[in-house]
Amino acid sequence: MTNQDVHLIERKYAKFPIGLRLLYLLLALVGVMAAAFVVITPFDLQSQAAFGIFTAILFFVVNRFQDRLATLIIVALSALVSTRYLWWRTTETLGFVDPFDMMFGYGLYAAELYAWIVLMIGYFQVLWPLERRPAKMPASVDEWPTVDVFVPTYNESLDVVKPSVLAAMAMDYPPDKFRVYILDDGRRPEFARFAEQAGCGYIIRQNNAHAKAGNINHALSITKGELVAIFDCDHVPTRAFLQMTVGWFLEDRKLGMLQTPHYFYSPDPFERNLGTFGRVPNEGQLFYGLIQPGNDFWNATFFCGSCAVLSREALTEIGGIAVETVTEDAHTSLRMHRRGWHTAYLRFPLAAGLATERLSIHIGQRMRWARGMIQIFRMDNPLLGRGLSFGQRICYLNAMMYFLFPLPRFVFLTAPVAYLLTSQNIIVASALMVMVYAGPHIFHTLGTQSRLYGRYRYSFWGEIYDNVLLFHIMAPTLLALINPKAGKFNVTAKGGILESEVYDLQVMRPLVALVMVLLGAIAIGIYRLNFTELFPGDTSVLLMNLFWCCYSAFSVLAALAVGLERRQVRTQPRIRIRQPVALYFDGRRSLMGRTEDLSLGGGMLRMDDLAEDMSIDEQVVINFEQIEGNSSVPARIIGVKGREVRLEFKPTSLDEERTIVSAVFGRADAWLGWDDRPPDTVGKSWADLIRAIRTLATVARRPKPRATPEREGQREPAAASDMPRAAAKAT
Repeated sequence: MTNQDVHLIERKYAKFPIGLRLLYLLLALVGVMAAAFVVITPFDLQSQAAFGIFTAILFFVVNRFQDRLATLIIVALSALVSTRYLWWRTTETLGFVDPFDMMFGYGLYAAELYAWIVLMIGYFQVLWPLERRPAKMPASVDEWPTVDVFVPTYNESLDVVKPSVLAAMAMDYPPDKFRVYILDDGRRPEFARFAEQAGCGYIIRQNNAHAKAGNINHALSITKGELVAIFDCDHVPTRAFLQMTVGWFLEDRKLGMLQTPHYFYSPDPFERNLGTFGRVPNEGQLFYGLIQPGNDFWNATFFCGSCAVLSREALTEIGGIAVETVTEDAHTSLRMHRRGWHTAYLRFPLAAGLATERLSIHIGQRMRWARGMIQIFRMDNPLLGRGLSFGQRICYLNAMMYFLFPLPRFVFLTAPVAYLLTSQNIIVASALMVMVYAGPHIFHTLGTQSRLYGRYRYSFWGEIYDNVLLFHIMAPTLLALINPKAGKFNVTAKGGILESEVYDLQVMRPLVALVMVLLGAIAIGIYRLNFTELFPGDTSVLLMNLFWCCYSAFSVLAALAVGLERRQVRTQPRIRIRQPVALYFDGRRSLMGRTEDLSLGGGMLRMDDLAEDMSIDEQVVINFEQIEGNSSVPARIIGVKGREVRLEFKPTSLDEERTIVSAVFGRADAWLGWDDRPPDTVGKSWADLIRAIRTLATVARRPKPRATPEREGQREPAAASDMPRAAAKAT
């Protein structure tokens, strides 16, 4: 890919002769007609079973090849099989007579229709991810644009904000070409003193109108840089951030925004509570690893609020950061697209931040995202209005439709309960017909998604994430659909500790109730199967619903395991870093070695020689050999074992703090291994979920679960420790 080929579809298509375009259109029409014929042709039980077996064999054959053509064939095959299933459900399984059957049956059908729409537009969105590379900067720095770097903050502690500001000021860019500003909506004197000491800009305003968006817009009105880089106050950029991103604005003069991944060097609540940090892709990996590159292909990259560079000209044209919704970032990029500006995505993590520590805070953040995306759907619907291409409309629509999942998800989890408890027949078909139609649909959906998403979202894990959010997302989305202007922006708290393990029963209470219903339905189903007289054909239907209900209970139990908040006593997460260092003792001797892990508070070293002559509490100086200039920092030895030495940093000046930040976060290649994980396998994912469920046994042995983890050792006020108040704030 050359730098000029930014948007491959539009540019390559424009070069095709009219005759070739017509030929491609004709072939596409023939393909659609053939697929439609396959979709609508009715089959009996044996023929449909044969069709399912044939498509499964075809999948296994094609799946052996790893090229993109094979991927396109597999996606087309999955779309064909799933559409045929939906056609069968629409034309042959909705003949209800009983009004209760009709209520449950149409509810399930509506959920399946939603799932099919999301599946199809999801395939479209990631059909051909664009692997964009950094654009080369001009040889003359005189041609480099000026950049204002904004670090918005409201109520976060200075300990959280300081590393981001120091790292931003250390970025490799001509000093006269960029300036860093703290945008302090908290108007705190200690932040003003720090800004003066560090030599960065400090901006406040008279009010907090429109929260973060208003804070940035106020700063835009009094700064003049050609480009604006924005970092959340806990996101620490590498030294290479600007040089890796700015070049695209010189390559494409209509580029309005370039986004990079949000990478988190600390585990989120799912990773910490389930012990999967570094082993299983986290909740955001799919979006930043695959969906954003897919969006980039369609010129539909979303602005995500941080770790991005924006054109001041583009922001001025659209009136600044959007303030009408609480997801001001995505709304801003949508407005840019409507005005003809391009956006881009660079799939290199060039900054790292703190993940949310508590599950309730994590859920509160997702509640805000859900409400904001539905607000955009209501107030600035991407399907309506001018200025968007077809691909852009589909990409935005998929992002918004995802947050409508709670009701369909609830229906899928509870649909078998209707039959097991009340014998309500929600699908007018025999169990065998359901299996031969639904079986291929489920098989191809799982297989295709594993091929497409396997590096970024392991099998079954999406259901765990959705189950945890299910009841908490439902209210904000429904409220936003009814009244999109209700609610206000809430800040996500960062930087806390937890002295002991606790189970957050307050957050998990709805799921506890749901799993009790599912287990009760399973017990009744087993009783009916063994002790009641069933009509012919009822046994197979009962078994099918029992299996379905058992799977629902399994996925909910796995989600319940996330509620066990693990002990967290380190205020600074450790990061695995290998770099050469030298230790100096009392000015007369030194010892060489390398780091094993580092944090802003200290680290563990492996020395070249035995360190047995060192003593606890001994004062030393550590020198980071790869950092230019004076890179020495005072430290205290807190542990020695063989060649391993554990240190606590004891900086005495701001320059020494800069050195620590550069050593921990500054390297250009710091986070390049962010998605190095083994490929997805169904068996491994299943085993991980079983392991998660086993952790619930530790909760069952406790005499009294505690429901408010934030009250245990939390340094900062959390964004609502109990979910009723969190829901009130988010909606």
